[in-house]
Amino acid sequence: MTVTEFRPIIKVIEEAYEIPYFQTTRKISALLPYNYYDTDKHYPVLYLQDGQNLFNPMAPFGDWAIDMSLEKLAQEGFSDIIIIAIDHGEHERINEYLPYYHPRYGEGKGNFYIQFMIEKLIPYINKNYRTLTDFQNTGIGGSSMGGLISLHAGLSNPGVFGKMMIFSPSLWISKTIFNYTKSFQPLEESKIYLYSGGMESKEHLGNAQKLEAILKEKMVENHAIDFKFSLNEIGVHAEVYWKHEFPKAVKWLYFN
Repeated sequence: MTVTEFRPIIKVIEEAYEIPYFQTTRKISALLPYNYYDTDKHYPVLYLQDGQNLFNPMAPFGDWAIDMSLEKLAQEGFSDIIIIAIDHGEHERINEYLPYYHPRYGEGKGNFYIQFMIEKLIPYINKNYRTLTDFQNTGIGGSSMGGLISLHAGLSNPGVFGKMMIFSPSLWISKTIFNYTKSFQPLEESKIYLYSGGMESKEHLGNAQKLEAILKEKMVENHAIDFKFSLNEIGVHAEVYWKHEFPKAVKWLYFN
């Protein structure tokens, strides 16, 4: 089998998928295993934020190239995963990914965004694709503000998202996230992969390390958490570093 035959199938679910909570629409895409239509398998799912930056080499700030990573993972035998990419709201991105009040941005719409995912998008995906619908096989992830909303979604919905892929989360925007982490009570074992670059801002790295300390303390207290913190000493806050981290995180979260 040639390399290209391992490439994931990229399917645009809808160019303008309705989000009634915001009276707007978003492009939603699915990356299916290369052999999806040749099998009757059911697959775990990872919902990723900032869809514009995930597999578009023409994206303004670069992309994660997750299609290329999934191709390489498939060559290694790790193809059993569906990725759902949700485009962000452009100029509304910060507000829609912010789950708390902020003096500059006001009352964030993040909780409505999570409600949209849980009540509308996830049931749609489970109905139309062969997914494993249980907690252990449903993940969420993103970077920067997308990382913040993914972390909040996982912490506040412990029966929905069993896996969290959190890259360079914007923890600076509200320290409320640390209180959520301290009070987090997973119903079953939650897997959390946290990444930070060593060359991101001092406040950013410090907040990531603070989050690491809280989660490790919860593990010591025997909470059902499997946690990994990955630090790239030369990493800055940019897609190119999230691109290299993505396959490592997928392997650890889904195939470890």
